[in-house]
Amino acid sequence: MRKLKINGHGHLLPEPNEIPKFMKDKKLFWIDEDKKFMRQDDWSRPITDPSFFFNEKLEWMERYDIDHGVMLNLSQIYCNGWDRQDTHDAIRWQNDFNASVQQKRPDKFTCGFVVQPLYMEDALREIERCVEVLKMSLLCLPTHYLNKEGEWLSIADESVFPIFELANKYGLAIEIHPYDGEKMVKLKDVYWRFHLVWMMAQTADTLHLFTLKDILNKFPNVRTCFAHGCMLGQANYGRRLQGFDGRPDLFEGTTNPREALGHPNLYFDSLVHDAYTFQLIKTRAGSSQIIAGLDDPYPLGEMEGVARSYPGRVIDFAVEANIISQQESDEIWYDNVLRWLGKSSI
Repeated sequence: MRKLKINGHGHLLPEPNEIPKFMKDKKLFWIDEDKKFMRQDDWSRPITDPSFFFNEKLEWMERYDIDHGVMLNLSQIYCNGWDRQDTHDAIRWQNDFNASVQQKRPDKFTCGFVVQPLYMEDALREIERCVEVLKMSLLCLPTHYLNKEGEWLSIADESVFPIFELANKYGLAIEIHPYDGEKMVKLKDVYWRFHLVWMMAQTADTLHLFTLKDILNKFPNVRTCFAHGCMLGQANYGRRLQGFDGRPDLFEGTTNPREALGHPNLYFDSLVHDAYTFQLIKTRAGSSQIIAGLDDPYPLGEMEGVARSYPGRVIDFAVEANIISQQESDEIWYDNVLRWLGKSSI
């Protein structure tokens, strides 16, 4: 009997007519009628696969024997630097759209919702609405957000603790995902450097603060997954320990990073693109803390037609290289994802 598979990191776009008029009028986010590009202000990105959309996503999942998909929010709707009203309206629309996907096919989709920490009152109300009214249980957070002084802060900053407190009350799963690197780092946007390098640095930075501030134990009912395997965070572990041990004066009142290693409430998805980086996550955290994540249908996800890529490639490579067993692979595809989500089954 075939083992069930859950993709713990996927994305869906709304149809062009599902996006409210004000979003395009204010250039906040829209999709061309021919569904060739998504757009935001003067930014645009090609829509590279039909499975960005609901019906085509279901067909794609069936083709690759993916039984259920966790759909994260759109990174473009983190709303960093937006005014309060636009943030409120755009986030509410985004969360309503994701809820509608989950409501249409709860057997196939678990969808996340997003909030913006700058407007804390609104964020806490939106969490309550999404959990109690929309019946959603996965909170998506950016690695960093822009505060009212125009400073970039990690989502692990104490200013965000009210969000973690409410998430802890509801026992939510959390996904931490990078974006807006080009707004944080003064480098020219060439050779996709912000997606290939700086997004990985963003997750590593937030993992650094996340563990030092002992968020895992302060909020024990929350289960957190870092996107893209937190690749640089895995490689940077030894340097963080060296710094913690070598300059204790800089780390007063913080928690030893060693205590987070293999913590049962800390997860990483499998989207690291090669089996040896995957092996590092297993060594650091244990296979029980890895969840299958494809980042479909973006070209940096495990998508057919991109070189040797296909959905589940890295997990398959890890089995072939004897890094994990077939049983561990099955658990990464199903049991571990369920445990992160707080579900007993799909």
